[in-house]
Amino acid sequence: MKKTIICLLLATLTCSVFAQSDEYSQTKLRIVDSYFTYLSSTMQNNQNELVEIKKEIPSIVLDIRYATNNNFMQQVMYNQARAFARRPVVEALKKVQTILRARGLGLKIYDGYRPYAVTVDFYKKASDKNFVANPAKGSKHNRGCAIDCTLIDLKTGKELEMPTPYDSFSKAAAAGYPAVSAVARTNRDLLIFIMRKNQMNVLSNEWWHYDFVSWRNFDLMDIPFEKL
Repeated sequence: MKKTIICLLLATLTCSVFAQSDEYSQTKLRIVDSYFTYLSSTMQNNQNELVEIKKEIPSIVLDIRYATNNNFMQQVMYNQARAFARRPVVEALKKVQTILRARGLGLKIYDGYRPYAVTVDFYKKASDKNFVANPAKGSKHNRGCAIDCTLIDLKTGKELEMPTPYDSFSKAAAAGYPAVSAVARTNRDLLIFIMRKNQMNVLSNEWWHYDFVSWRNFDLMDIPFEKL
C-alpha cells in the first residue's frame, strides 16, 4: 500500500499525459510518455502492464528485426531486442502457444509494443505509407496491443513457409491474397485462425500483424524499452 501511494504521488507531481501534434497531424493525441504515469496506471489496473513476452512465455522465439539492420528501414530502430505487450495480450499468446505446441509448432515474434517516437520515424522514412501507421492516429503497436509474428517448426526451429517474408510491401502480403502456394496458404490461414480464436485479429494487408480486440482500452505510449 505504501509503495502504491508513493508511486501515485510521484505520478501526480512529476508526470503527465501530454497531447502531442506533429507535421502529419491536424489534431492532437493523448500519449503517455512518463514512466511514472504508466506505473500509476498499472497499479490502478494490472491489465495496463507492459509484460516482457519472453519472460512470461519462455518457449516463444524472438526475432526483433528493428533491433537490427534486417528490416525495411535498413537501420537499427530499437536499442534493445525485446518484445512487450499488455498483460491480456500476453495471456492470449500463452493460449496460442499451447495450441500450437500440440501441433509441433510455435510462435516467432518479430515485434510487439513500439514507442510512439519510432512510429513517427517510420512514417517519415517509409517509401510506401500504406504499410506504416500514420502518427496522426498512432499505431496499435504504440498501445502494446499488436503483435507481428509467424509460425516455426519446434523440432527444427525453422519458419514455416508463408506468402511473403516479414514486412514485405507486396500485394501478396495481404491476409487473404489468393495467388500463393497451397503450403503458404495453409500455414497463413492456420496462424490467422488460431490467433483470431484468441482475441487477436489479423490486419488485412499484413498476414503477420495481429491486433488485440480490446485495443481501444489502452493508451498510446512513448516509453522506451530501457525504462520497462
